[in-house]
Amino acid sequence: MKAYLDTSVILRKLLGQPGAIKEWGRWDEGYTSEITRLESLRTLDRLRLEGKLKDEEVAEKMRLLGVVLESTGTIAINEAVLKAASQSFPTIIGSLDAIHLASALLCEQKIKGKLIVLTHDVRLGIAAQAMGFQTRGLAYSS
Repeated sequence: MKAYLDTSVILRKLLGQPGAIKEWGRWDEGYTSEITRLESLRTLDRLRLEGKLKDEEVAEKMRLLGVVLESTGTIAINEAVLKAASQSFPTIIGSLDAIHLASALLCEQKIKGKLIVLTHDVRLGIAAQAMGFQTRGLAYSS
């Protein structure tokens, strides 16, 4: 299986939250957007500032995030991704999710193969399904 991992899937696993994706680590090739690092680090910092994570927990989560990101192919946020993300989508989708979806679309073209989108984000999942992707991580995934 070739999989696109969005930030919600990585963070749920890193933070040990319930409902983490069952397919974790069962992909042959994994890909994610460059924006995943930013979203993940901002979330970890917010949790630290809110007192929900101690400094040593943040350090360990950052180390684990590095391991995950090093083991996945990273799609750069370049002009092609931004152009694709700015186009109309068949469902409502925010800017960051549009970058994730555009990254998955362009990744598929590059690898010349189908990706399964792993996400716990409902809007991203619905948009991915509307664009023909199989998804995992939603209660009603296709």
